[in-house]
Amino acid sequence: MSFSTSGHSETATKPLRVYILAGQSNMVGSGALSTLDAIGDDPATAPLLERMLNAEGKPRTCERVWISSLNGKYRTAGGEGYGKLSPGYGLRKEDPTQPGDCIGPEYTFGLTMEEHYDGPTLLIKTAWGGKSLHLDYRPPSAGPYVLPDEKREKLVASGKLEKVLADNAEYSGKYYGLMMNHVRKVLSDIPRVYPDYDEAAGYELAGFVWFQGWNDYVALTDYPLSNGDEQYAPYGELLAHFIRDVRKDLEAPKLPFVIGVMGTNGNHTPGLFNEGGQSQLRMERFRKAMAAPSLLPEFEGNVIAVPTAPFWDDEIAALGMKQLEIKRMRSLIDKKSPHGPNADGSMSQEEKKKFLEDFTAETFSPEELALKTRATAAGGFVHYYGSAKFYAQAGEAFARALLQANEQQEESK
Repeated sequence: MSFSTSGHSETATKPLRVYILAGQSNMVGSGALSTLDAIGDDPATAPLLERMLNAEGKPRTCERVWISSLNGKYRTAGGEGYGKLSPGYGLRKEDPTQPGDCIGPEYTFGLTMEEHYDGPTLLIKTAWGGKSLHLDYRPPSAGPYVLPDEKREKLVASGKLEKVLADNAEYSGKYYGLMMNHVRKVLSDIPRVYPDYDEAAGYELAGFVWFQGWNDYVALTDYPLSNGDEQYAPYGELLAHFIRDVRKDLEAPKLPFVIGVMGTNGNHTPGLFNEGGQSQLRMERFRKAMAAPSLLPEFEGNVIAVPTAPFWDDEIAALGMKQLEIKRMRSLIDKKSPHGPNADGSMSQEEKKKFLEDFTAETFSPEELALKTRATAAGGFVHYYGSAKFYAQAGEAFARALLQANEQQEESK
């Protein structure tokens, strides 16, 4: 671990531990606070909810954990929210500087750190939705993004090549740069975020969490199916570059690094994610590529892959499948499909509404509707159905992995 200051006295307080969290929309976090109570319904996660709540039964604010979180809307740097860690540092729909009604992994990550370290902790989070590693977060040592031949040919035919090349030149590695710039900004003036910072005690870079993946998983031109089992191998190579570059830029050659391996669809929810089995096969390939850097000899013991598939909730996913049926029926009605109940276009708005209400009642039991309201929110399967239960478990798992890495590094000193 590297310290920003030297000359610690015997009476100095413990150094500030700094953890960096980065990724795309699921690092931003869509865990709706309205779904918190559902965490307590499961005996396996009820103790986690108890740790999240204060004596009044409300989500608690940390006393020894601070956060600076930078995020924004599509292809914008956005804005920074900062202060003591509390709920609301997940998705912020309007003003990213103001608390929202969602958590991401940062919340239980910070709670867990506070429980296991009696000094102060600072989280620096940078996350933006819809960002890929092959383009937006592209690490410097990987070189600039190169357009695949297949995509180039299609763009030539459509007359859009020049615009896309200009966009790629602008965005290749842009979010890697924004991430690093924000980390440096926070570290250069820590009292701005954490007013009680003790410069004599200094800080230590204690770990990095990477939770990203969807935009690379779906980029089939950049990761073609024709490559078979090695389809996503380039992602693993890019992630290894990313780890090396982060450590180099932060002058922290052994910085513990956690890879949150994407958990979408858990271990196979039937019917949700199939395409004849191809999508699940691709997901397995992608998860393997995500975890690949943790198996490299150069990263032994300080790069850890943490699966998040175990935190996927099959019961919630089954409700999601039923909700898709409602969505499809609505589309059939609105588009006057010959395969739907409004083929002749004669249904009024009131009739459409009544039909969908009845169809929903037929599709969901009252108990299922109650669970859907209690345990899910906006976001769909890509964002784990807005379930705070998922994000809470993921954040805790990331923290525990880094705490173990921190302990091992302390023992090796």
